[in-house]
Amino acid sequence: MPEKAIISHRGEKYEIGRGKRFYGIWVVGAPYDAPVDRWPETRDGWEQAWTRFAAVEVPGTIAAVRSQRSGLGTLLKSRRAAAATAGTADGAAADAADGTAPGAVARRGGTALLVGEGLLVLGVVLGLAGLFPAYAGGQSLLSQGDEVVPHLCYVIAWAISAGPIALSVSRPRAARLGALFALGLSAVTLGLFVSDIGEVVSGGASLGTGLIVSLLGWAACTAGAAIALVASCRDTEPARPGSPGQAGPARPDCGWPAKPSRHHLGPLALLVLAGIGTAAAFAAAWDSYTVAQATLGTVKTLQEGDAFSNPGLVIAGNVAVMVAVVVVAVLAALWRPARQGALLLAGAIIPLAAQAVSALIQVSQPAYSFFGLTQAQASQEGVTISSGVTPIFWVYCVFVISLLVSCAWLLTAPGQPPVQASPWTPSPLGEGGRVPDAPTAEIVSDSADSADGADRADSERTAAERADADSFEAEPAESRAAGTEAPAAGLAEADSADTEGGGGQSAYA
Repeated sequence: MPEKAIISHRGEKYEIGRGKRFYGIWVVGAPYDAPVDRWPETRDGWEQAWTRFAAVEVPGTIAAVRSQRSGLGTLLKSRRAAAATAGTADGAAADAADGTAPGAVARRGGTALLVGEGLLVLGVVLGLAGLFPAYAGGQSLLSQGDEVVPHLCYVIAWAISAGPIALSVSRPRAARLGALFALGLSAVTLGLFVSDIGEVVSGGASLGTGLIVSLLGWAACTAGAAIALVASCRDTEPARPGSPGQAGPARPDCGWPAKPSRHHLGPLALLVLAGIGTAAAFAAAWDSYTVAQATLGTVKTLQEGDAFSNPGLVIAGNVAVMVAVVVVAVLAALWRPARQGALLLAGAIIPLAAQAVSALIQVSQPAYSFFGLTQAQASQEGVTISSGVTPIFWVYCVFVISLLVSCAWLLTAPGQPPVQASPWTPSPLGEGGRVPDAPTAEIVSDSADSADGADRADSERTAAERADADSFEAEPAESRAAGTEAPAAGLAEADSADTEGGGGQSAYA
């Protein structure tokens, strides 16, 4: 009688399943009476078989084999599936009769995404509105070139993040990308807004309507991005079919920090170091002023902008920026999939780069007002003031560019697919002392069998499984313990057989 096998999963080169009282791995298309490896029909045997199968097979090619059997059991299962489908249709019709849109329960996150999108749009509108009134010190952001550029960059970046969230109806993962980009931006800009508030509280500037409106815009954008991120992970992505033997559908892969692979540790360590270097360079003084007085013949150089030479609340805001940069860099390095971590890091790079541009604009403007002088007064007193940036500023720019390169690497780095976990873990004893049924799979043999022959094979296999279960219950504990050593022995036998028949080569291609 031809050897039969129940194939559970198949890859590019190999397939795994159950033979007659054993689990085995076969070469695709090879006879089923000659498995590459075999293990005992126990839970440990299946786990060892699957681990070997996932290790030798090409990653990403493993797929479950759909059932092609005919018989009474298959007919009953198909009828139950049809009844379940009909019940779903009846439920949708009932929802329509009650005035509930079909699929509203399955798309609970759609409403949350709309709320998140609305808050982001509101935040962008408020951010634009905050550019016109007085911000701090009685001047609007539009009247200060070095201040309007970074704030305009924030608003544009938040507007860009709203785009992927709007596309989430057809592409659920897009909402997650836009939300992470916006949250990375909000994490860094929080400290910058706290510093602006600190200048007002310390008495260095007066509170303006523009600052209040801009803060409300930041809060709206941050809340909208957070809601969109939670909704995209919870409800919007269609549930994937569960693995055989797994109750219910599999949870969607929402992305989360995870341990990186060993060959990625070097670039990721450089990313974290770049984040730490950026934070340290951010705290140093960037502005350099050279004051020369012709009447006295003196030249004096001053450095301004040190993060810790300010009032307490301003220092707290600067420290918050530094902490946010390091935390975002670490999260981006650990986030999987890496592309999502890249979007989180890209959002944080926007305000960091905007601060560098703002510093360059500031030093390009006349510096007399910084010392409380007009250009006419300085000319009368023979004072000449020139401004520039310190060397540490260029170090900061190098670190920001390093973060940008790391972001591009995260976007393009090939993901290392993890070894697939065993999708089906049968227990030696199921309910009622019976071995559980095999996973939904295709019964194949070396010769064509009729439908009646397949049914008879199912009956024989069921009777053999019951006999095995009874013998398993009657086995003493010593026999069961000895049985757990069977996988290693079976593997040794397969390797020795391969050595004798193949000149010492492995059975795996």
